[in-house]
Amino acid sequence: MTAPRTHYSAYDVLRKRESVSWDDTTREVVRKRLEEVPDRSFFSEQEWHTLQAVCARILPQPERGSAAVPIAPWIDQKLAQSRGGGYRYADMPPMREAWRLGLAGVEAESLLRFGQSFAEMNGTNQDTVLLAIQRGDVADDVWKRLPPTRFFRSVLLKSIVAQYYAHPAAWSETGFGGPASPRGYVRLGIGQRDPWEAEERHE
Repeated sequence: MTAPRTHYSAYDVLRKRESVSWDDTTREVVRKRLEEVPDRSFFSEQEWHTLQAVCARILPQPERGSAAVPIAPWIDQKLAQSRGGGYRYADMPPMREAWRLGLAGVEAESLLRFGQSFAEMNGTNQDTVLLAIQRGDVADDVWKRLPPTRFFRSVLLKSIVAQYYAHPAAWSETGFGGPASPRGYVRLGIGQRDPWEAEERHE
């Protein structure tokens, strides 16, 4: 297993856990993110396998091995609890329906193009399917009910990236100090860094 590609290889945001940088509320939120990964409760088993495979292709984590940041479980939980961003795209169905249609569309395009389920295909073929959906180059009738480009860019991609960067492992990777509570950040100018923030290193 190789080390994650980062300019903050010596930094671990969790060292701040018991410091004045975080209060008890922050510590509890971080603890839940690390220790209480939700079980599947919204997606079907097929949808779940498809989503996991899509997540692994859009944001691969081979260097993390078994410690990969969980993404699909948190998307599943938000949908199970009907928690969204408080808005809806005019050209899309409600979010829960959009996800079901979108993952069905990923499967349909995989079967049409390669005769395999998305999760069973090699990376090259998976990329072909995802790029086709991103460009709107699709054939299955499911996309008549869901704009493929909108789903890919505004729902699928954004959700995967958002859940990844909500995890402390990703904070450490990017040198982010986590929630600014209660200490806050003082030196906010370009090139400025508070003493307790990560220092970038080019190795």
